[in-house]
Amino acid sequence: MRQVAALPYRPEADGNIRVMLITSRETQRWVLPKGNLIKGLRAHEAAAQEAYEEAGVEGIACPTLIGSYTYAKRRKTGLARTVAVDVFPFAVTGQADEWPEQDERTTAWFTLPNAAAAVDEPELKAIIAGFRDPLPAPGLTDRVPAMREEIGRKIPVLRWFQSLMPKQGRFFELFEAHSQTLVAGADALARLMQGGADLHAHIREIVMQEDRADDIARDVLQDVRRTFVTPFDRSAITGLIGVMDDAIDQMNQTAKAVALFEVQEFAPHMRDMSGIIVEAARVTAEAIPLLRSLAPNAGRLHTLTERLIELEGHADEIHDAGLKTLFRTCREHPMDFVVGQEIYGHLEKIVDRFEDVANEIQGLVIDHA
Repeated sequence: MRQVAALPYRPEADGNIRVMLITSRETQRWVLPKGNLIKGLRAHEAAAQEAYEEAGVEGIACPTLIGSYTYAKRRKTGLARTVAVDVFPFAVTGQADEWPEQDERTTAWFTLPNAAAAVDEPELKAIIAGFRDPLPAPGLTDRVPAMREEIGRKIPVLRWFQSLMPKQGRFFELFEAHSQTLVAGADALARLMQGGADLHAHIREIVMQEDRADDIARDVLQDVRRTFVTPFDRSAITGLIGVMDDAIDQMNQTAKAVALFEVQEFAPHMRDMSGIIVEAARVTAEAIPLLRSLAPNAGRLHTLTERLIELEGHADEIHDAGLKTLFRTCREHPMDFVVGQEIYGHLEKIVDRFEDVANEIQGLVIDHA
């Protein structure tokens, strides 16, 4: 027997992730919103439907599953049947005031460690715990600037000498700030692909994030030119910020195409690709801070970059299927095909740029870890 589940999550102001769990109706244990496949809906769409019916949450489902787990489902006869559950990331955008099973279950937001501890299934514990690892404690290289400042306060002569030394730059801070523009831009893009009355607001948000990202990328390039000591090769720094900036640029190009052609409705395959972009941005935002300590984080970075490459491969499949469907339905409306093809092309390029980010990170790990 096979089921699908949503892993509802939202980022907090402190940058940490919270996930929602619900109680089961019979045993009142903590579980994910889940259920059987629904006729007429694809697996991730069915998971999103279950999330609404059982928890009232609405959002963006990624069509690429993040893992699977099994559990024993008890029947009324007393016999147990093994059920395999595919889990799909679900970025929550809101919660309804009322939903079908509101009075039958309890919902609650958990930190990742607490959520992993609350569920019973070992495989599900691993999926939740691995959704985003906590950042490691600062290593020696992270403590050096603070140690240097402390010594400078105690020994004035050394403080004067330190002022003459070349600074390392703000590369890590700028990378992390840029990754947050990717998250915000991807969220606005996915909301845009849902259609509705707020299209122009979502387009403005994407444009604003792209402008902010451009400023950050410019600061990185300035630091590369004026900083004597850099944490990585200069070409690696410019390469990484370049592909990150290309990703938000392509989001902006997508928004411009939507505005130019006055598109109001979007095909399911377009929404699916936007869900993958949201997941790719989340994974990137987790990976970037780990660059501060490459050696101890090499294993986790390898896992995250593999996830980005997996997402890109799935996006290619969705892109091809979407174009085929578009061609079949637009035989008598060639301009509709041209417009749809333009939007599909930009969406594909966004995911391609995230794969480029994965390749740049893998190169850093190979060279420096």
